[in-house]
Amino acid sequence: MSKKQKAGFIELPHTADWAVEVWAAQYDELLVQAARAFYALAEIRLAAAPRCTRRLAEIRGDPESMLVAFLSELIYLSEQQRLGFDCFDLEVGQDVLKGVLEGAAIASQRREIKAVTFHNLAIQKTSEGLTVTIVFDV
Repeated sequence: MSKKQKAGFIELPHTADWAVEVWAAQYDELLVQAARAFYALAEIRLAAAPRCTRRLAEIRGDPESMLVAFLSELIYLSEQQRLGFDCFDLEVGQDVLKGVLEGAAIASQRREIKAVTFHNLAIQKTSEGLTVTIVFDV
């Protein structure tokens, strides 16, 4: 993806784990792009049907903690329930995140991601919005 886009992600070189730079105009879209980066890195493909929805349990904390908790929940759902999501209706309030996820069963996954880390995790404000580098433990 090109950084000329208002939102997106790009994989970064990393010595041992996988890292991505994610950017978006608003925090909720940053979370969506981070989720898309996770699914792209893991090379997860969803089944066409049936579709499913899951309510995201309320997550509280600072923006970085909520980002890690959100991605950790997606990793958990992919590992334990074999579900992935491609539609996100997220509500972000003062130090709280909740929402509804829509997706399907995982049809295939080529790479495993064990966890998302706090390594050098800091959401930065830019003239175009927000950017963050996320490191995934593999």
